[in-house]
Amino acid sequence: MKRSRVTMRDVAVEAGVAPMTVSYTYTRPERVAAATRATVLEAAERLGYRGPDPVARSLRNGSTGNLGVVLGEHLSYAFEDPQASRFLAGVSQVCVENRLGLVLIPATGAPDDSDRVREAAVDGFVVWTTVDGDPVLDAVAATGRPAAIQGGPGRDGIVTVSPNDRDAARAIASHALADASSPLVVSLPFDRNRAGGLLRGPETSADYPVTRSRLEGFRDAIEETGRRWADIPVAVVPRNDRREGERVVRDALEQVRPDVVITMSDQLAAGVRDAVGEAIPVTGWDDSDLAESMGFASIRQSLYDQGVACAQIAAGLRTTVEPPVWSLTRR
Repeated sequence: MKRSRVTMRDVAVEAGVAPMTVSYTYTRPERVAAATRATVLEAAERLGYRGPDPVARSLRNGSTGNLGVVLGEHLSYAFEDPQASRFLAGVSQVCVENRLGLVLIPATGAPDDSDRVREAAVDGFVVWTTVDGDPVLDAVAATGRPAAIQGGPGRDGIVTVSPNDRDAARAIASHALADASSPLVVSLPFDRNRAGGLLRGPETSADYPVTRSRLEGFRDAIEETGRRWADIPVAVVPRNDRREGERVVRDALEQVRPDVVITMSDQLAAGVRDAVGEAIPVTGWDDSDLAESMGFASIRQSLYDQGVACAQIAAGLRTTVEPPVWSLTRR
C-alpha cells in the first residue's frame, strides 16, 4: 500500500506544536526559538518530511524568489566572455543582497525561445542585449513582470539600461584618428547569422543595437575628418573573442595597410596586438585589465554597474535608471 504524503500538520502533531510553528521553522526560522526549531526538525526527520513544496509555496505567495537572465547566446558565453561575466556578477550581487535565486534562460533564435521565457518560474527578467525584433522581447513584456535590458533594443514594458554608445564611439575614434590616416575597424557581429569578413564602408543598420551605435559613432568621427565612410575597411568577427580578433586582422592585412585599428572590445583589441604587436596602434572598449596591461586606449563603462541596475529593476527595487556613464581612457 502506498504511504500517504507527510504534511506539515503531521509534523506539528508529532512535535506538539502549532502548524504555524512548523511553517515558520522552514520559512522564517528567526521567529522560532532554537529549542522549538530543533524539536520540529527532529519530528520532521522521524516522519520523513522534507519541507514545504517550493512550487506550491510560490503559487500561494505569487513569488518564486528568482530572477531570470535571458541570454541571447549559448550558455557557455556567460562564463567565457569577460564582459558578460562582469555583467552577471552585478546581477548576482543584487541576488545575494536580496536572497534571490538566478535562472539563466538561453535564447539563441530557436523556435522555442519565447516558450522558455513564458514558462520561466521567475519574478522578473534581465535581458542581455539582443537583435531588433527578437520575439523574446515580446514574450518578456507580455508576462507583465519587471524587466530590464542591457544595451537594447528598446521595447515598451522593458527598461533599457545603456550608455550612449554612439557618442562614446565617436570620441574614441576621434582620438585614434588624431595621428592616423588609414583606419581599419574591427566590428562585432551585425546580426544572428554572424557572418564574418572584410567589408568596405558597410551600412550601419546592424540588427544588434550595440554594433549599430558603435558603427555610427565611428562613421561620425571618420567623416568629420573629411574621409569617406564608403572607403573604410571594416573587418567583422562572428563573436567577441580574442582569437577571432587576431584572425580577422591577419586576414585583413593581406588586403589593406592600416595605420590604426579601431575595435569594439578589449578582447578584439588584444587579438589585434597578438597579430601585429605594437607596430600599429589599436583602441579597445570596456577598459578592462587587458587594456591597462597592454597599454591601449579604451572606453570605460561598468558592465558590473549595469548588471546591478538591471537586476534592481527586475527585482522591483527601482523602476527607472539614469543612462550609465562612460569615459575615454587615453593611453
